[in-house]
Amino acid sequence: MGINVAKEKPGKMNTTEENKKTYKFKTKEISFNCRQLSAMLSSGLTLVKALDILSKEQESEKAKAIWQEIYENVQKGESFSSSLEAQGDAFPQFMKSMVNAGESSGQMDVIMKRLEAHYDKENKMNNTIRGALIYPIILLVLCVAVTILIFTVIIPVLRPLFGDDPKNLNIIAQFLLKGNEIFLKYWPLIIALVAAIVAGIIYALKVPSIRYKVDMYKITAPKVGPLMVKIYTARFARTLSSLYSSGIPMVECLQRSSDVLGNIYISDKFKQVIDEVKQGEPLSAAITRTEIFESMFCSIIFVGEEAGALDEILEKSADYYDEEADAAVQRLVSLLEPVMIIFLGVVVGLLLAGVYPAIYESLGGLENM
Repeated sequence: MGINVAKEKPGKMNTTEENKKTYKFKTKEISFNCRQLSAMLSSGLTLVKALDILSKEQESEKAKAIWQEIYENVQKGESFSSSLEAQGDAFPQFMKSMVNAGESSGQMDVIMKRLEAHYDKENKMNNTIRGALIYPIILLVLCVAVTILIFTVIIPVLRPLFGDDPKNLNIIAQFLLKGNEIFLKYWPLIIALVAAIVAGIIYALKVPSIRYKVDMYKITAPKVGPLMVKIYTARFARTLSSLYSSGIPMVECLQRSSDVLGNIYISDKFKQVIDEVKQGEPLSAAITRTEIFESMFCSIIFVGEEAGALDEILEKSADYYDEEADAAVQRLVSLLEPVMIIFLGVVVGLLLAGVYPAIYESLGGLENM
């Protein structure tokens, strides 16, 4: 009698493997998960039991499958940090490093509390940025909508007022008529061109050399640069404080902290900082030579090193720069709003300047009849 053996289809990926590639936890989710784990571990539950409960509380099926696999791996005897590493990019590297430090020190509940605070502040910062950008984005959409409306609806309606000979019109009216003709005739090409430009910009930002220059300009640009530095300083101070106070070696702290910033120019500068710290150079002196952060922040680090309380000093400075970063975000947005308003005013002004003379002449012709 033949025995039927079920064969797995080649190339077919199981559900958890697929989740690793498609799901990435948001900052808000990580903050919530760390808060839950911190509360359960502090109350005396074992890590295995806490992970079991946490996996059942997930709203997303993909998130639930990931936490379920972590629970099963830890139950089998694997470490929590290696189980997180096995999930690919589902969790940020900062969280993995902190969990690893918590396992080494035996203070997982304390680490989870720090992770909760870290990602809670990170989430608040992201919400502040998103909330501040709503108004400029609405203005930008309105500007684009008004421009399209002018060339597709308003100009065709008002076209009889311009007469049969466009050469008799002022240059603005001629521009509006020509723009109307080009837009109606070549609108598919215009849309394709805009899409190609957007795709080209996205691709260019992935090229290391171009991304390096863009990231460098972010912190050196007039007006915008100092505000971006405050945002980077807050994120760097908070990350370094969390890592260093968890007992992670300073060299690894610097590496992780610079990577969290998401700026390859700063990450490249920190390669020199890491090398100098390895050779025994004080952190404050090494960071000062990068010429990235404010002198006050470098002085704060120097005081922390001298007092032997670098983690406490960094934590306090992180709170200060969090407030400064919030104010910096608001100032950045305040720079965008006038630009959008001016652009919208110019578009409407051009329309009035081109159409008003034609309307005036038409009304004058009616009076003479």
